[in-house]
Amino acid sequence: MTISLHPEANKEAIVVTNVTKWFGEGETRMTAVNAVNFVAHFGEMLFIVGPSGSGKTTLLSMISGILKPDQGTVTVDGQNIWNYSNDKLADFRLNTIGFVFQDYHLFPRLTSAENVAIPLILKQENWDHAIIQAKKYLDIVGLKGRSELLPIKLSGGEQQRVAIARAIVSGPEILIFDEPTASLDGDTGRLIVQFVKEQVLNEHRCIIIVTHDNRINDFADRIIHMEDGRITGLDKGTE
Repeated sequence: MTISLHPEANKEAIVVTNVTKWFGEGETRMTAVNAVNFVAHFGEMLFIVGPSGSGKTTLLSMISGILKPDQGTVTVDGQNIWNYSNDKLADFRLNTIGFVFQDYHLFPRLTSAENVAIPLILKQENWDHAIIQAKKYLDIVGLKGRSELLPIKLSGGEQQRVAIARAIVSGPEILIFDEPTASLDGDTGRLIVQFVKEQVLNEHRCIIIVTHDNRINDFADRIIHMEDGRITGLDKGTE
């Protein structure tokens, strides 16, 4: 059975159908994701929770075009991404998916603005224009006046905001957050997720958050529970 919302909900953003991934062969083969089905919608913030080793990161890798499923399909905005050529898959990862990692993955020798500009530079936009856009998005995430600072001069919450600005600067439809509050204190983590829910999520964007932090669960529209590579439950958000 596929986990979905009421049929009158927003347009389907991601449809995962019978997705399975294993590693190894023969007696050593281990199934990391086992026949997973779910639907995520534009305008939705969906959490995926579960213990370490439950298959969450592997599932994200298949959704984002990094790791090919051994079985099943992943459809994003109506297109089966694993039917794409290598070039089109790379374009999908650059233009449709935005990532925010728990350790930020900022380049230490680049300023905040230069870090945010990276996706635009990869799309071969003019450097000066990319920096202007980067500063605009730093303003959006509440970092006005911090664009020339190196990451080491920023707090953990500020670094996470730089990572969010970098993820959204090119306008991706799908945003994936991998443990976004793991390196933050409780209050800062909640402020970051609240900001994402109120200022980044919109009807044309779907946000998926993988987290162990139950202090932020009330911001979720839905919570999918995973264990041993399978979906074991679904909760509606409480906010």
